[in-house]
Amino acid sequence: MSADVRRGGFRALLGGQRWLELCAAGTGRSYRPGQYLLRQGDRGGYVLVLTGGRVRISALEPDGTQLLHALRGPGDLLGELAMPDRAARTATVVALERCTARYLSSDAFRRFLDAVDGHQALTEYLMSKLADKLLYQLQFARFPPARRIALLLCEVIALAEATAEPIPVPLSQVGIADALGLARSTVAEQITVLRRQGILGPGPRVVVADLRRLTDVARITV
Repeated sequence: MSADVRRGGFRALLGGQRWLELCAAGTGRSYRPGQYLLRQGDRGGYVLVLTGGRVRISALEPDGTQLLHALRGPGDLLGELAMPDRAARTATVVALERCTARYLSSDAFRRFLDAVDGHQALTEYLMSKLADKLLYQLQFARFPPARRIALLLCEVIALAEATAEPIPVPLSQVGIADALGLARSTVAEQITVLRRQGILGPGPRVVVADLRRLTDVARITV
C-alpha cells in the first residue's frame, strides 16, 4: 500500500471534495474506546466512513486464534466488503480510542459512487487493503516479538500522524498481546526492555518516548 493510501485511506484516493460529499451523505455515529464497530459474522448491508479515531481489525481463524488484519484511521472505509444485505462480516472492528464515523446503507453508498464516478477509487482501495492484509500476515507471523511489537506501535502512531514526543498509544499491554497473538508475559517482558532502553516512557500506559529508536527496532520508515 502506498504511503498516501496508508495514511489517508479511501479519502486519499477519492479526493477532498468527493470525500466531503461522501461524509455529508451519511449519518453520524460515535464509538467509545473498546466498543465494537463491526462484528465478524454479523449481516452486512451498510458501510461506515471513519472520520475520527483509530480502530483495530481482526478475524477469528478456524483454529480459534484471533488474527490481526489491519489498523485503520480517519479516511478509511469499514464494512465495504459485506455491502449486500445477506453478506456476512468477514472481520471484527474495535475502537482503539474515541471514534466517529458516518453510516451509509449499501444502496446509498452505491448511489454515491455512481454519482461521483468513484468505482475505480473503490477498486484501488480494496486492492490496497488486500495487499496490506497480506503484509500484516507475513510480518507478524515471522518476525520476533520485539519487532512485531515495535511494528504495531509504529503503525498506530502513523495513523494519527503523531510526532510530538512523548506519544501516547491507545493500546494496553493486554491489547498488544491480543492483537499480535503473543503471550501477555512476552509482551510485558519486551515492554520492560523498551522502557529500560528509553524508547518507551515509564508508567502504566504505553507511551513512546523516542520514535526514531522505536522505528529502528521495527526497521521500517514511519
